[in-house]
Amino acid sequence: MADSNGLTLTVLGSGTMGIAIMGGVMSSLRSSTPSTSENAPSRLPTKFIACDTWAPAEARVKEALGHYNLPLTTLTNQNVKGVQEADIVLLSCKPHGFKDILGEEGMREALKGKVLISILAGVTQKQIEEFLYPEGVPEGACRVVRVMPNTASFVRSSISVIQTSTPPLEKEQLAVVEWIFNQIGRTVTLGPQLMDVSTALCGSGPAFFALMLEAAADGAVAMGLPRAEAQMMAAQTMKGAAELVLSGEHPAVLKDKVSTPGGCTIGGLMVLEEGTVRGNVSRAIREATCVASQLGQGAQNVNGTRHKL
Repeated sequence: MADSNGLTLTVLGSGTMGIAIMGGVMSSLRSSTPSTSENAPSRLPTKFIACDTWAPAEARVKEALGHYNLPLTTLTNQNVKGVQEADIVLLSCKPHGFKDILGEEGMREALKGKVLISILAGVTQKQIEEFLYPEGVPEGACRVVRVMPNTASFVRSSISVIQTSTPPLEKEQLAVVEWIFNQIGRTVTLGPQLMDVSTALCGSGPAFFALMLEAAADGAVAMGLPRAEAQMMAAQTMKGAAELVLSGEHPAVLKDKVSTPGGCTIGGLMVLEEGTVRGNVSRAIREATCVASQLGQGAQNVNGTRHKL
């Protein structure tokens, strides 16, 4: 049962990512000029249902999102009811738990004709569809869309990778998916064959860049800067460089602009190149891509534990 004026977004698994995504949408709706574009959907999510199997999640959701004063319902162990009232469903539970939730009695019927957005790491669109419809996807079934946001969703600076669907989503459906994730950062749409490298670059990338940031701050501390100031200055410098690139500056051009002959920048760059920083960073992305390709298969590492993002 949908809201007559706006869409109802139901979140299955109201943990940190589910809250971050709902918060981004709510924040946009509460602003004086909601974030829209020429491709924006005709109807936006305006009503929210947060579902979880963990009872304390209800209080956590209300504490995090209640101040937006938008229609928000919290349900504990009532996933099917939440889906029945939804137009759009966000699956944001733990990856290993999706079968328990989607396997609940009445869930398949509740999902009929709706869009199911999965942000589960390592779980493919095909895996979800085959679980829901083992005998083949029937006409009128829900449309499964895989999206991979990253941890920067919490500060609305995520890059979310939307996987292209086969058959393609209807124009309005795709517009809604893109709009939701544009409220927590930027989006890019890519084919399923590129989701593993996207997981490595965008999902694991924040950890790689955090390591570089920490190393830069450590060097400054070694030369006398206080820790707090060094960390803030390193973070702001990294953010500034990223903003320049996002505004159109090529990284190589940016590097050359700062590197004056005989200066401190080129001296430091030579040390980084001697340490094969460029090659090791690229290799880290390649290695993370290989691991990501095994996530959905439940691959075991040498210690017998599952690979994690």
